[in-house]
Amino acid sequence: MVPSIGEHEVRCLKRNLLVEALAKELPDGTIRYSSKVVSVEEAGTVKLLHLADGSALRAKVLIGCDGVNSVVAKWLGLKVPAFSGRYAARGIAAFPDGHAINPEFAQHFGTGYRSGMLPCDKKSVYWFFTWTSDGEDKEMRKDAARVREFVLSKMKTAKVPEEVIHVIERSELSGVASSPLRYRSPLNLLWGDISRGNVCVTGDAFHPMTPDLGEGGCAALEDGVVLAKCLAQALIGAGQERSEEHERRRIEAALQKYANARRWRNLDLVVTSFVVGIIQEGGSWAMNMMRDEVLSGLLAKKLLSEADFECGNL
Repeated sequence: MVPSIGEHEVRCLKRNLLVEALAKELPDGTIRYSSKVVSVEEAGTVKLLHLADGSALRAKVLIGCDGVNSVVAKWLGLKVPAFSGRYAARGIAAFPDGHAINPEFAQHFGTGYRSGMLPCDKKSVYWFFTWTSDGEDKEMRKDAARVREFVLSKMKTAKVPEEVIHVIERSELSGVASSPLRYRSPLNLLWGDISRGNVCVTGDAFHPMTPDLGEGGCAALEDGVVLAKCLAQALIGAGQERSEEHERRRIEAALQKYANARRWRNLDLVVTSFVVGIIQEGGSWAMNMMRDEVLSGLLAKKLLSEADFECGNL
């Protein structure tokens, strides 16, 4: 099921399916699970990674893709991601016998909130709800049942289609999550170290962003393609010169090339997503009128155009 909007497509993909598909392409034993990095230590030309279980790993190249609370990003000197003042709730409704919901990306806007719904496949539907917090819902955000009821109350008040209410009501509490929306400061992205020596960051460790473009995971995949190309060119093009020092210099140059290639693309995504989110959630009557009457078409076009990016082939 792939909703089409003109020349564009909007795909909803479950994270675990993507991770499994990527993992299958790797040799057995490549991935080591339950290995949280707690600190990074210099050990000559390599990095020593200390893990939560007390063990340690030596790395010739360290690529930090350890999420928004990245230990590697902290080692590089990148600042803690900033809080946007907004929160998001997400869930998936299962329909074992199938559903009749059209494969369309449906969005609903109100004063201080934004919601959306999109089928993942013929038996599951993803939904989200973002809102600007007044600070009085701290305890509610920790309880999945209360989060779901909060979203339902907002949706019912807004008189959205009954289909949307039904999807949220069907969501299992185990699949309902709430989290603060954080992002990397544009200045930190512009001037911070994305790579240093044989270390770099990708994904949310590099460019955490609000979810208003739906581009966070896509940008991480773009990072992976560009980084793989840079490293492959460095290592394959090494020729007969295979000394450790020569290899080290080529790796460092490759990581710097990757950082330069991805800095502006991800800066654009972070800033655009933040601005689009603020506009779409609205607030004052003037902002809502501008959003609904003037900017709706422009925002939709911008959202779709951001996905039209060519990062090359492996």
